[in-house]
Amino acid sequence: MTLLIRGGRVIDPAGSVDAVQDVLIEDGKIARVGARLAAPPGTAVIDAAGTWVCPGFIDMHVHLREPGHEYKETVATGTRAAAAGGFTAVCCMANTQPVNDNRAVTDYIRSKAESEGVVRVYPIGAVTRGLEGKELAELAELAEAGCVAFSDDGKCVMNAELYRRAMEYTLPFGAPVISHAEDHTLSRAGCMHEGVVSTELGLPGIPAAAEDVMVARDIVLAELTGAHVHIAHLSTAGAVRLVRDAKARGVRVTAEVTPHHLLLTEDAVRSWDANMKMAPPLRSTRDTEALIEALADGTIDCVATDHAPHAVSEKEGEFDQAANGVVGLETAVTLLLDRLVRPGLLSVATLVSRLSRDPARLLRLPGGSLGAGAPADLTLIDPDGVVTIDPARFKSRSRNTPFAGWTATGRPCKTIVGGKVVWEA
Repeated sequence: MTLLIRGGRVIDPAGSVDAVQDVLIEDGKIARVGARLAAPPGTAVIDAAGTWVCPGFIDMHVHLREPGHEYKETVATGTRAAAAGGFTAVCCMANTQPVNDNRAVTDYIRSKAESEGVVRVYPIGAVTRGLEGKELAELAELAEAGCVAFSDDGKCVMNAELYRRAMEYTLPFGAPVISHAEDHTLSRAGCMHEGVVSTELGLPGIPAAAEDVMVARDIVLAELTGAHVHIAHLSTAGAVRLVRDAKARGVRVTAEVTPHHLLLTEDAVRSWDANMKMAPPLRSTRDTEALIEALADGTIDCVATDHAPHAVSEKEGEFDQAANGVVGLETAVTLLLDRLVRPGLLSVATLVSRLSRDPARLLRLPGGSLGAGAPADLTLIDPDGVVTIDPARFKSRSRNTPFAGWTATGRPCKTIVGGKVVWEA
C-alpha cells in the first residue's frame, strides 16, 4: 500500500527537519520526505494541513499486565490505549504473573502482540528470577527471545554484587539494565514524599534519599562494569545531579521521567485521592523544576509514562493501603504539549525527540526517524485540538488517572504503524 501524508509540519529531530513537507510511504516504510511530492497512481492521501507530522512515539516503560493480571489490562487493551495516546510502540515490564524471566513468557507476550496488538510491543525481561532479587534470570535466553532490556521494575535489586553481575552479563547483548532506584530500607514504611506535606497530613514519608542513594550505587556499578544502566522514573533533584555528573564523566547512564512527576507535586496528595499515589512518590516543587530543566537540557533522555493500570478496588480505601501507580498512555502527549510546550518550558522539537528519536536510540529500536527506509510509524498532532480528560472514554481497561477533568490544548489525531492508520480522533 502507498500512502501520502500531504502538507503537514514535519518535525523529525533525527533528520533535523522542521518544515511543511509531504511524507510518502511505500510497503510499510518511509520512501521519501519532501515538498510537493508526486503521488503514484492509486496512492491514498491524508491531508495533514495544520497538523504536526512526527516520528512515531515510543513509550519505553509500560505495564501491560498480561499474562496474569488481565483484569487490569491486556496486550489488546493496552496497545489500543497506546495508539489513542499517539504511541506507535511500547516496551512492557516484566512484573507479570508468571514473571517474564524465561523464554516461554517472552514468546507468549510477543505472540499476543502479533495477534491482538495494534502497536509494536517490545518485552523487557526480568533481571532476577521471580523478581526476588536472589539469583539472575536467564538473561541470554531472554535476549535471544527478543527482550530489549532487563529490569525488576517495581522492585529494587538491593544486592549490589548480584546487580554488578547482571550488568557484566548484559555487556555482550548491548541491552541496558533498567533500574528501579529505591532503597527499601529507607522507603518501606512510606506512602508519599517525606516533607512538610507528609508531616501535615500525618502520612509516613519516603525521603528523596531513598532514590538518590540507589542512583549513586547504580552509577558506580555502571562505571565499574562499563555497562549501560538506565534509571527509570527519575523523580528527585539529587538524582538529576548524580546523572548529570556521571554523564559528564562518560559513564553509560541514561534516564527517563514520567509526565506525572513533571506536572504534579506532593501538594496533590492533599486531596487524599489514591490516584496521586505512585512509586516513586510525587515530590516537591524544587524536584519538579529540576526534572523539567533536566529534560530540556538532555540530562534526562526521554519521557516514559510508567503506565500502571489498577482495578478500581485497588485504588479505594485508605491512601496508605492503595496500590501504587497510574495510567498514562492516553494522557501523556496532550498534557505535555499543554503544560510544557505551550508555556515555553520545552520546545516542540525537544519533546518530539524525547518521545521518539531518543528512546529508539537508547534501546536500539527501529523507528524514531522519518528517514528513507525507516518503519512508517508516525504520530500526527493537532496542536489546536482541545481535550478534556475523561477516564470513562479510555481504551485502557483501567481508569486510575490523576488527571481526570483536566483540559488541555494539543492532542494526537492519527497514529500510523507500518503505514497503516491504527487510530484516529
